[in-house]
Amino acid sequence: MSGDGTTGFGDASGGGPASDAPEPAFGPDRPVRIVLADDQALLRAGLATILGAQPDLEVVGQAGDGAEAVALARSLRPDVVCMDVQMPGVDGLEATRRITADPEITAGVLVLTTFNRDDYLLESLQAGAAGFLLKNSRPEQLADAVRAVAAGDALLSPEVTRAVIARAVVGGGSASGGSAVPAARAAGDPSATGLTERELEVLRLVARGLSNDEIAAELVLGRATVKTHVSNVLTKLGLRDRVQAVVYAFENGLTD
Repeated sequence: MSGDGTTGFGDASGGGPASDAPEPAFGPDRPVRIVLADDQALLRAGLATILGAQPDLEVVGQAGDGAEAVALARSLRPDVVCMDVQMPGVDGLEATRRITADPEITAGVLVLTTFNRDDYLLESLQAGAAGFLLKNSRPEQLADAVRAVAAGDALLSPEVTRAVIARAVVGGGSASGGSAVPAARAAGDPSATGLTERELEVLRLVARGLSNDEIAAELVLGRATVKTHVSNVLTKLGLRDRVQAVVYAFENGLTD
C-alpha cells in the first residue's frame, strides 16, 4: 500500500491494440460520470460533495449495496464505480466481479475501504478492480484516483507489487487467479521470450510498479506507444494482465 493510501492495479489489457487513437477527453464539457456504492448514506453524501466540487467529475447515482451498484452500472453507464467492500447482501467484491464480467458495463471500479488489508487488496484485484483507495485519503487523492480509473491508467505501486509477488510465491502461481504464470524459456533473452529489447525494458519497468505515464517519461515515449508495448508483452508471453507480468518478471529474474 502506498503512503498516500492509493493503489491501482493497472490497465488489465495493457491498453489494447497498437493505436494512437485519442482517449475520452474528460473535462467540464464531458465530466467523468461516477456511481457511489456504500451502505452508509452519510459517507456517500460526503463523497458526493467532494467529487461534485470538481468541474470534471459528476456523481450520477448512489447505491446502498452491491446489487444496486451493479444495476446502476448497467442502467446509468458511468465511467467509474466507487465501491465499498463491506455492504449487506451483495458485498463490494462480488459486485465488482459482476461489473467487470459484464460485457455491457464499461465502468472501471475503484474499491474504497477503511481497512488497509492485503486480503481486501488482492481480492479486489482478483475481482477485476482498477484501483484501491483508503477512505482516510485526502479529497484530492480521491478525485485523482477517480480520474486515473476513468482514463484506464491506474498502476501497480511498488508496495502492491511486493504483496502480489509474495502471494504468488506462497501460492505457487499467479496472484491474480487463474492459471500459473508461464515460465520463460530463457529469461532476459529477447530471442527466447519473443520480446524486443524495448518490450523487455517496458516489462522491467512494469515490474517496478511504474504506470504507463511514468514509463513514458522514463523512456521518453508517447503514452499510446507505451500502452502498445505493454499489450505486446502480455500477448507474446501469454499473460492475462499486468499482475501476471509482475510475477513473470520476478520468477524469471527480470526485476532489479
